Amino acid sequence: MTPTAKPASAALQRDEMGGTTCPPLFIQLNQLLSTAAGLEWREKARWIKFEEKVEEDGERWSMPHVPVLCLHSLFQLRTCLQEGMVLLDLEALSFKEIIDKALSGQPEEAELQPELKVQLAALLLRQPRHQPSTALLQRLAQLSTSPCRGRAEGGSEPRAQLSATPLKEQLRNQFQKKIPPGAEAAHVAVGEVEFLEKPFAAFIRLRRGVALGSLAEVALPSRFLFILLGPHAKGNMYHEVGRAMATLLTDELFQRVAWQAEHREDLVTGMEAFLDELAVLPPGKWDPSAHIPPPSCVPSPHRRTTMHPPDWQSQHNGDMAAAADRAGLGCLDSREELERTGRLFGGLLRDIRRKMPWYRSDFSDALHPQCLSAVLYIYLVTVTNAITFGGMLGEATANMQGVLESFLGTAFAGSIFCLFAGQPLTILSSTGPVLVFERLLFSFSQDHGLDYLEFRLWIGLWVAFFGLVLVATEASHLVRYFTRFTEEGFCALISLIFIHDALKKMWHLADTFPINWQYRLDDITSYSCICNLSSLGHSSAGNDTQLPSSMAPWQPPAALAGLSRTQCLGQGGHLLGTSCHYVPDITLVSFLLFGGTFLSCAALKRFRSSRYFPVGVRNLVSDFAIILAILTSCAVDATLGLETPKLLVPSELKPTNPVRGWIVLPFGANPWWICLVSAVPAVLVTILIFMDQQITAVILNRREYKLQKGAGFHLDLLCVSLLMVVTSATGLPWYVSATVISLAHMESLRKESTTSAPGEHPEFLGIREQRLTGLAVFILTGLSVFMAPVLKHIPMPVLYGVFLHMGVAALNSIQPGPGEEGTEGPFWGKRRGKGGVWDAEEPEQLSALMDQMVWEKRRDQWRTQTYSQNLRDILI
Repeated sequence: MTPTAKPASAALQRDEMGGTTCPPLFIQLNQLLSTAAGLEWREKARWIKFEEKVEEDGERWSMPHVPVLCLHSLFQLRTCLQEGMVLLDLEALSFKEIIDKALSGQPEEAELQPELKVQLAALLLRQPRHQPSTALLQRLAQLSTSPCRGRAEGGSEPRAQLSATPLKEQLRNQFQKKIPPGAEAAHVAVGEVEFLEKPFAAFIRLRRGVALGSLAEVALPSRFLFILLGPHAKGNMYHEVGRAMATLLTDELFQRVAWQAEHREDLVTGMEAFLDELAVLPPGKWDPSAHIPPPSCVPSPHRRTTMHPPDWQSQHNGDMAAAADRAGLGCLDSREELERTGRLFGGLLRDIRRKMPWYRSDFSDALHPQCLSAVLYIYLVTVTNAITFGGMLGEATANMQGVLESFLGTAFAGSIFCLFAGQPLTILSSTGPVLVFERLLFSFSQDHGLDYLEFRLWIGLWVAFFGLVLVATEASHLVRYFTRFTEEGFCALISLIFIHDALKKMWHLADTFPINWQYRLDDITSYSCICNLSSLGHSSAGNDTQLPSSMAPWQPPAALAGLSRTQCLGQGGHLLGTSCHYVPDITLVSFLLFGGTFLSCAALKRFRSSRYFPVGVRNLVSDFAIILAILTSCAVDATLGLETPKLLVPSELKPTNPVRGWIVLPFGANPWWICLVSAVPAVLVTILIFMDQQITAVILNRREYKLQKGAGFHLDLLCVSLLMVVTSATGLPWYVSATVISLAHMESLRKESTTSAPGEHPEFLGIREQRLTGLAVFILTGLSVFMAPVLKHIPMPVLYGVFLHMGVAALNSIQPGPGEEGTEGPFWGKRRGKGGVWDAEEPEQLSALMDQMVWEKRRDQWRTQTYSQNLRDILI
């Protein structure tokens, strides 16, 4: 480790050990400029994470960008810190008191004359002119209402004194919303004055944050001040040194050094560590006036801290072991719901005790507009999924289970699950593996003369019994042995099924609505189609050759021409003519609606990070992205007026197959021994449901989602098992957690920080955990039977586009990694393959992971140098 980097690393370690964090800094650069009215302080730039400059015209702020510094300005700043005044932990209550103590605390060899002190103090205490942070529309409105006020309406007179209280402009500044809570201010003041013969530089750190009146453009307590005034210098030297100081204060490592510095040397050493990481761009190879946009992600301070050589690391093995123990304990605490208690139903009782305190907040936390968007989005997806699987179940079981049973089962099972489950964000649905089993069971029953529903009832009862046994024995403990590879593979499989089904449904539209490839515009006069009500009007060969009119019953020509296609076929007639099979290009329009919905969902979902419109509007559009995309596509379809396939919902509450009833009797249709034999296929279904349910639960309860109310693996499995009894007794489909729809539900309830620094992406805060959205979705699903007149206007290609978006979004949550799992690292994660890269299992472990990789590289370099030196000694 380089000597200059040790203080930065030590400061970082003290912060981590002590648990203290530095508050974010808002940094403002004021420059002294000469105007017609005299010298005036003007705000020229500001920083939170990135730099914003006042544009050359002086009317607006630039876009946030990565600051580009002059190398010579950094060397001059280091000279200022080495030779200028440094006051640490200064006690002061006002800016005037700070200036008085700074001027009176000068060393004798550099002390200014009394008259110069007076002039300098008066100059520093002048009111700076802040650059307004008004939007373009607000500026246009101000100019239209008062065009003669001038451009400096919010400014002050050049010789006005600094106000001890914040100005109205500060209190009403909209930029305050972008500053993180708890932030403090740092002030950089630079400029040229004629009465000084040599520069005056001072770095001041206050013991506690102090409100300095109208010094900053926003009302914040101030912590750091840097002042650099001097005689005329070459170029824009003072401005560049001020930018260098402000950029240095935005650096997290230097911030911590500046907070904990006890002497001038600590600041200089912290700056040396900053210079050690500096990268220099050669002149003539790039445009210095070009703004570098902020990166999507920045390295953490841990990754930037220079690693120690092997001899230093060996002296701190104890500390690393202790950290490993703490990390291990943290992992166990976070997975406390998967620990075995050693008692029957011990895990279930622990889940109930964990979830009970949150039950009231599970409903109050849903009072947010974002939840309304989630309800509408997931409702349409659930209805589409119920229709799709209901139709496939009807085909597989001769309508013993159909669309209506799918609707009622989804509404009942989902509502009960959302009310009593441990993870109410889970969405229950029929799944592909269950559908395959239903098809095989129905075929087996038909081949052996068994009653399908009664056989299925006993299988469901055995599955419920086995599920209770698994809950009692805390079998969910096995979930902790599911690797990330298993989770990602399962999620990828289900996501690809969603994508495949969406594309497959669209491809089948070409068969239902074929494209008329034989249509020729020049032959339009020969195209015709008439209705023939005579059964003898066509030959047995099936061709369209019209028989003589004497062989057909007489119909008035008006009646023949007035019949529609539906009326003609309804009366037993058939269509004759060359254009009878022509349909509009519904396939093309359907694909356009399909692709447009998918692209609209993806674009509107990312609208939160757009540059257009205020933050509130962007968040609202992003929250309602799916609904807006669906409404837009429906409006386009209604405008075109084509008969695209629509969402068809059953409108009567009666079984799809009239042979069956709503209650399945356990005895009477099958032999008595079927109730015992059913245990064999029930074992297979139990394994299927346990794996499907618990893998989905593990995916939904990952740490990166920052869930606060805990999981309930045992409680979820109990609810699914008990629902098997009811759905089997009523002949409704079996339900289990739907991975993709549940992930879409959680994605629609993401919480992000409302305040973010310019150029910085909003911080992910977690998921809005509650029970009301899922409950509302399933209640609306049950009521869909009565909403058929409204739902029939939604085109199916639009919903297929939503399905495609859900599958792609679920695939984006997968974290691919090369190689295969191998040995485990010290305490950061698992290593992939022999000599492969380290794979961090959690986001917070990434920085420590990178440190380990850097240390390994330096260790190998150190070993190589040692071996080379030994070889040279032997040769000599």
